Amino acid sequence: MGARRERRGEGEGGRRGRRGPGKRRDGRGSRSAASAFPELSVHSWHARTGELAETGMRTMARRLPSVIAQAAGLAWRASRADSIVTVSLNLLAGVFTAFGLLATTGVLTALFSGGPTPGRVRDALPSLALVAGAAALRAGFQAGAGWAQARLEPQVERLVELRLYEATTAAHLTALDDSDFLDELKRARSRGMLAAPRVVRTAVDVLTGAVGMAAAAGTLGVLHPLLLPLLLLTALPEGWASVRSARMGYLTELALVEVVRRKWILADLMVERRHAAEIRSFTMRPFLLEEYDRFAAYQRAVELDLARRQTLAKVTGDMLKGVATAVVYGALGLMLWQGAVPLAVAGTAVLAIRTGQTSLANLVFAVNQCYEEGLYFGDYLAFCENAEARIPRRSLSHGSDADTDVDADVDTDADTDDHGRLPDDFARIQVKDVTFTYPGSEAPSLRGVSLELRKGEVIALVGENGSGKTTLSRVMAGLYDPDDGEVLWDGVPLTGVAPQEVWRHVAVIAQDYTHWPMTARQNITMGRAAAGDGAGRPAATGAGTGDEDPDVLAAARASGADEVVAGLARGYDTLLDRRFQGGAELSGGQWQRLAIARGFYRDAPLLICDEPTAALDARAEHLLFERIRTHADGRTVLLITHRLASVRHADRIHVLKHGRVIEEGDHGALMARGGLYAELYSLQASAYSAEPPAP
Repeated sequence: MGARRERRGEGEGGRRGRRGPGKRRDGRGSRSAASAFPELSVHSWHARTGELAETGMRTMARRLPSVIAQAAGLAWRASRADSIVTVSLNLLAGVFTAFGLLATTGVLTALFSGGPTPGRVRDALPSLALVAGAAALRAGFQAGAGWAQARLEPQVERLVELRLYEATTAAHLTALDDSDFLDELKRARSRGMLAAPRVVRTAVDVLTGAVGMAAAAGTLGVLHPLLLPLLLLTALPEGWASVRSARMGYLTELALVEVVRRKWILADLMVERRHAAEIRSFTMRPFLLEEYDRFAAYQRAVELDLARRQTLAKVTGDMLKGVATAVVYGALGLMLWQGAVPLAVAGTAVLAIRTGQTSLANLVFAVNQCYEEGLYFGDYLAFCENAEARIPRRSLSHGSDADTDVDADVDTDADTDDHGRLPDDFARIQVKDVTFTYPGSEAPSLRGVSLELRKGEVIALVGENGSGKTTLSRVMAGLYDPDDGEVLWDGVPLTGVAPQEVWRHVAVIAQDYTHWPMTARQNITMGRAAAGDGAGRPAATGAGTGDEDPDVLAAARASGADEVVAGLARGYDTLLDRRFQGGAELSGGQWQRLAIARGFYRDAPLLICDEPTAALDARAEHLLFERIRTHADGRTVLLITHRLASVRHADRIHVLKHGRVIEEGDHGALMARGGLYAELYSLQASAYSAEPPAP
């Protein structure tokens, strides 16, 4: 970890002499986001800023084909028919642009010829009809191409959204403990995912501009070969300004990722209902507003500086473009004066140059946009590749019916026959010398832990905060892979089993459960879908009819959630989110009963209860532990709790401290031993047995 930070420091320090992206230059020196906000970490992807700061037209020209190829591949997977129609109609529109320009020569030749005006007009009518027909066909083809392109974009959006969410939800749980991964996710979601349809759109615009430019250039080449290089001369100034502006924008966005993510978190804290009471009761409003404004002020200063620099680049480009245009028209006038081209050809050349300049402006703008959006789309692709690399290679099929291959070559559909399988039930779970360290942490959370669970037992994990209890339960449930050691279910190592196969055998009742904004029924059933049905849809069909799934009723009764549902306006069909009309909100204890019902309904052979009574009153807590013991008939229960009176009847108790198991045995044996468990238990018991102080 220390070496990693040192390397990052060297990467940033090597660029101190250069004004880096996202620096604020306000007369007081430059400050990066990391120096302005030391609480924000420096990330390894900042090393890319040096490379991107050197990006020029040559670099862009080298990279643009790959961006267009990515866009083309994405469009092809989204809809082959719409892709073909879009490209074909744009090409046809370009053909008729060139045809119309060449036909204009016939019109001008007839009009500039000698003879009476009516006769010249009559002679020009056939060519004029060709010009009008070409214009009409070109407009029709462009409209058709626009329609096909409009159909294409939402299909592209669906592909990229599914790929990102499938990769994120399948990635190993430790990825979400990695701050670098979370920052990359923010970049991919906030701009990278939006860039995908824009890349396709701008790639089509590049094609359209190139076709228009080719039509004008081809016309000029036919009229006179010397006219062609004059037209191309106007591309250089605007191209330089556009590329420079795009580079500035991307580098600024890159430098502000941490600041924007921090603002988003603060905004969520200030507007979400679940934080409102604490903000008011602790008078935290001024602090949060000051923090938000601190980040917003920095972002504003950086963006204002960006606007100034981009404006300077644009003005410089426009001035150079004006000079280039003057040179072009001066050269054309000289050619006409010397008789190198006839007047009709010169007139057509003027129209071709104007058309070419318009197409050129569109092309340069499209290239600029395509390159810029391609940078953000590259962030999206890089994140997806990173997330997919963190998917356990033994994963089962993600089960989507969509073709979500967006430049991906990842086998997430591994055949489970190639991996170990767990029995439908198990006789023994063994944890052997397991060590685990969270990403970015210096010290391991588990240090050589070994223990054993047998079928039908109630095993308790106790210890002070940070001792590793929850981490150990997640390793046993296959949510984390150990750094060393192994977890065996009936001799089958979990590292050789698809995670979904493990999770199918586990039910978790957690302290930190989610308030799912769904109906009461879905909050119970969403963890166990019927075969061939969607997640969260129970096998029974009694929604709203009173013919409820008996398993739902049994789980609700066992957890006490039936009393909660009885008080809801629409029973199990009540939406549990007050942000929607007709929605209801529950108390913490009511939500916890639903979370417990969800664990019971899953009906798995291993039930992990991680502080399951944190939000329950004393009576409800006592009843819950009685129900857990009843529900545990034939199942194995792993109980994690600080309330040691609840573990007295456990078959075995494992006491953890600093990631190690330091004591093991039943309640009587541990009390007789007089160790940490006896100390903690006695402290809790004394709080109930002590006499209250005299008034």
